[in-house]
Amino acid sequence: MTFKHLFFCLFLLFFFSCKETHLHLAKIEGKQISISDSISTDNDIEVFIKPYRTHIQKDLDSVLAYSADTYTKTDGDFNTAIGNFMADAVYNEANPIFKSRTGKNIDMVLLNHGGIRSIISKGNITTRTAFELMPFENSLLVVEMKGTQMDSLVAYLSKSKKAHPISKLKLIIDTDFNVIKATIDGKNIEDNNTYYVATNDYLYNGGDNMTFFKPNDGVHDLNYKVRNALIDNFKKVDTINPVKDDRFIQKNN
Repeated sequence: MTFKHLFFCLFLLFFFSCKETHLHLAKIEGKQISISDSISTDNDIEVFIKPYRTHIQKDLDSVLAYSADTYTKTDGDFNTAIGNFMADAVYNEANPIFKSRTGKNIDMVLLNHGGIRSIISKGNITTRTAFELMPFENSLLVVEMKGTQMDSLVAYLSKSKKAHPISKLKLIIDTDFNVIKATIDGKNIEDNNTYYVATNDYLYNGGDNMTFFKPNDGVHDLNYKVRNALIDNFKKVDTINPVKDDRFIQKNN
C-alpha cells in the first residue's frame, strides 16, 4: 500500500467516525435587484437571441387585414362593435371544426367583456394586434347545455350590466334588467333542447362567476385558442367594419 492509499484510508476512517452534525436554517435574507438601463447588456446573449427576436418581430408585424375604424369595448352598454366582431369571428372559425367532428353546429358563442384587452385601431391589423387584443392562452370549448341551463346563462347576462360578447343569441331586457325575450338563431329557447355553446376554458371553469356551464351534458375541447381564431379570421377578410347591433338591447317598459 502506497502512502497515498494509506492517507486516503485514514481520511475515510476519520470522516465516517466523526459525530454527525445537524445543521439548522437560522435566517434567509434577500434584496430586491431592480432591472433598469443601468444593467449592462451581455453581448454574447444579445448576439444569440437577436435572430430569434428579429424573426418574432417580423411575424408580429405582418399585416393580416385592415380596420375601417377604431373599436373599443367601451363603445356600448350591452353590445360593442369589437365584442361583436370577436364573438362572430369565433363562431365563423370554430363552427366548421366542431361540425367536422360532431356533425352538429354551434348554437351560440359567449365570451367575456374583461377578456377584451385592447382596442383595434384604425389602419393595418397585424398579428401583434391579435396578441394585444387577446394576450391569454385561452382555448375554445363547446359545452352541451339543456334549455333549462340556458335560462341561467340568459339571466346572468341580463343582470351583469356588461357587454359580454355574444353571437347567435339575441337578448332583449327591460329597464329593470328583466328578460323580455331571448332567442337563439331566431328561435325561442326550448327547455328540452340541447344547445352547443362555444366559450373559453376560463369561463367554463367559473371565471367571471359564470357558474352555469356545470353540470352539463358534455364538453368538447376544440384544441383551438381564441387568439388563433381571431388571427385566422383576420387572414380571411380584407377589411373589418363591425358595428353595434340589436343582439343585446334594453327597451323602455
